[in-house]
Amino acid sequence: MARAKPSRSKRDINLTHPGAAAIDIGATMHVAAVDPNDDSEPVRSFGTFTGDLQRLADWFKQCGVRTVAMESTGVYWIPAFELLDQRGFDVVLVNARDAKHVPGRKTDISDAQWLQRLHAYGLLRASFRPRGEIATLRAYLRLRERLLDNTASHIQHMQKALTQMNLQLHHVVTDITGVTGMAIIRAIIDGERDPATLAALRDPRCHSTVETIRQALIGNDREEHIFALTQAVELYDFYQTKVGDCDVRIQAVLERLREAAPAPAAPLPPARHKTKQPNSLAFDVRPLLHGLLGCDLTQIHGLGPSLSLKLVGECGTDLSAWPDAKHFTSWLCLAPSNKISGGRILSSRTRRSGSRAAALLRLAATTVGRTETALGAFYRRLSARVGKAKAVTATARKIAVLFYNTLRHGMAYADPGASYYEDRYKRRVLTNLERRAKSLGYVLQEAPVPS
Repeated sequence: MARAKPSRSKRDINLTHPGAAAIDIGATMHVAAVDPNDDSEPVRSFGTFTGDLQRLADWFKQCGVRTVAMESTGVYWIPAFELLDQRGFDVVLVNARDAKHVPGRKTDISDAQWLQRLHAYGLLRASFRPRGEIATLRAYLRLRERLLDNTASHIQHMQKALTQMNLQLHHVVTDITGVTGMAIIRAIIDGERDPATLAALRDPRCHSTVETIRQALIGNDREEHIFALTQAVELYDFYQTKVGDCDVRIQAVLERLREAAPAPAAPLPPARHKTKQPNSLAFDVRPLLHGLLGCDLTQIHGLGPSLSLKLVGECGTDLSAWPDAKHFTSWLCLAPSNKISGGRILSSRTRRSGSRAAALLRLAATTVGRTETALGAFYRRLSARVGKAKAVTATARKIAVLFYNTLRHGMAYADPGASYYEDRYKRRVLTNLERRAKSLGYVLQEAPVPS
């Protein structure tokens, strides 16, 4: 007897989010879509003014929408995301790569309908976005980075003006924005031209002698070059002031976060390095971070105070969004991919990513590769075998795992030493050699030490 064919309702996929909506984000117009059963006109277009967004939220309320999905299109999604979030909707930001449209139909209306359908059936993954004060901290930190980038361009303008006057200051001092360099540059702007007088402004910590600096400051000053130097210094000072304003805001946010966090169980350990890093914040970051997190991330080699603060700003203080360290490193695109077909590994390359957190971890890996630590030994051994690019990625993944375990599980990091990875590598090689020799009927024997 033939089996009865199941009804269409039983064959359909069950809805995961019954009250789901979606928005196709644009610069001047947003196209929103709801379930066709909730409204006779399930797709509508709205402008990007605040009044238009308010009407969009009212329409969602009228249709009984509880969750909204949208793609991260430039920065145009931010006003709609924040307004809908304030109105009580569960807003999901998705990666455009995960919401690729069916080929052959590509319009704003069909995009919104397809996005709504995928979200209703639970086929979209929400991108991570910190909430509350952490989002505010991240915004301030990113703004500070942009200001520092602008500052760097004006330092180059200062150096160009000096070179045009054949004042070789950048060859005799390590940093022209240091104490010696800025004292000499400001004196030049004020009208001082005597090389001996300018060289006498040398700071005692400067490695170059007064005579070397004097010879480098014999040049050909011209009116247009002095004017360009003056403009560059004024713009440099302006951006330095704005960076200081950002530091005040960042410190205030950290103070608020620390007051809301429980007191740390252990005291703050002593700092591994006492030298001040260039472009560091104007306040001591370690005590505030320790009071906020209850642990000291700077004990992990490669993570200084500023870099640790940036990682916290990008990833937040609660890493429960990732079940374990493997999920965390996969989100950072630092874990090998697994493209397998027919039992064959087609590719294991890491995915491309614009993650700022991953870039920070790669920077930490490059720095730690020059240290006599376990991570440094791991980087150098891997670099000699597979190249620097892959060694940076692998070391960044190890630092990411240490960061996750420290912040999520309170792990206390202790450096096992530079010889740790070397000894473990030798033991692994010997184990493999012994196994292969045994399979061939031989036994490895340690050679006697010559007297």
